[in-house]
Amino acid sequence: MTNERLINVLIVENEMISGQHMALQLKTLGYHVSGIMLQGEDALIHLKQNTPDLILLDINLNGELDGIETAKIIQQDYKIPIIYVTANCDDANFNKAKTTNPYGFISKPFKKQQLQRNIELSLNRFYSENNSTTTPTANEEDKLPFILSDCIFVRHQDKMVKVQINNILYIEAERNYSRIYSKNKEYLIVATLKDLNDKLPNHHFIRIHRSFIVNISQIDEISTSHIVISKKAIPISSESKKQLLQRIQKI
Repeated sequence: MTNERLINVLIVENEMISGQHMALQLKTLGYHVSGIMLQGEDALIHLKQNTPDLILLDINLNGELDGIETAKIIQQDYKIPIIYVTANCDDANFNKAKTTNPYGFISKPFKKQQLQRNIELSLNRFYSENNSTTTPTANEEDKLPFILSDCIFVRHQDKMVKVQINNILYIEAERNYSRIYSKNKEYLIVATLKDLNDKLPNHHFIRIHRSFIVNISQIDEISTSHIVISKKAIPISSESKKQLLQRIQKI
């Protein structure tokens, strides 16, 4: 059983046919659909048991709550990026939607690429607002994965995949690329080891060699000149070893 999972998206759409079409587009883009809810009230019940990574929310919903009222309630209890989806994009609806500070606004009908870009931009903004490390520059945003406190989102075979930080073993440099080794898979990403070292939470990771960053919690052995993680011997300098031991003592 794999510990990595696809990004979870909840669809709240007043027409089932439109919701199913949206779900099909999301699945072909590599996302997982946690559910299709027809009313705001249903979405609120769903959230109590299933918390998605992102919500696609129709403004014009049937029931007592419209999309904007639903968004306001969600924002009181959850930190989830919301993208509005609507066939009615007049100024009145748009200005009303703006008051909830959404992560995106898509007018129906839309193309699959437009949907994908809105989702990626929304996750990037969510990362920037909720990560305590320095916000990446425009150039860095194109190549770095989205890094949150407990997971990172990496691009894998044209999909954005969530990898839990506690499942990452170590990261190895490969010139201008880095290879992430998790318990179940490997991910080659377009980012240098320095880029990752600057962004990863330092209470989980430490750079012990010019070519390696390791997850401290995954270390099995510490020897004179190397450490062992999952039967992999990784070289470590005397200075890095001293820093590692100090970190472990603090933990």
